[in-house]
Amino acid sequence: MKRRNTQTKEAVLDLLRESGKAMSRDAIEQKIEQDINRATIYRVLNRFCEDGILHRVVAEDGKQYFAVCVNCDNKILSGPHFHFRCIKCDTIECLAVAVDFSVPNGYQVNDVNCVLSGTCKDCSC
Repeated sequence: MKRRNTQTKEAVLDLLRESGKAMSRDAIEQKIEQDINRATIYRVLNRFCEDGILHRVVAEDGKQYFAVCVNCDNKILSGPHFHFRCIKCDTIECLAVAVDFSVPNGYQVNDVNCVLSGTCKDCSC
């Protein structure tokens, strides 16, 4: 089903594309230049995830972050890959490192959530 394009959707997607990093709903709400309520932002983010436009990262703090992964067209990173959450600026970015792991016989992995946390290169300076 084709979804209707709205100013809200465009604003959220433009903000995420321009940032180049994953952002929490809180950060999106603070930086967006429109008056959009919390429920609408979540609805837009969830639909973008359903449509494969964004991916959702759940960090070790339990908070959800949303990203347009600039490296997702790279076949190595189209699947599981590492993310880095900066504890200073509270953003998450995709790292260009493929996840290589193995599990014991009998286990089947459906999803991987790999989040490293620390200080990003911008905040380390």
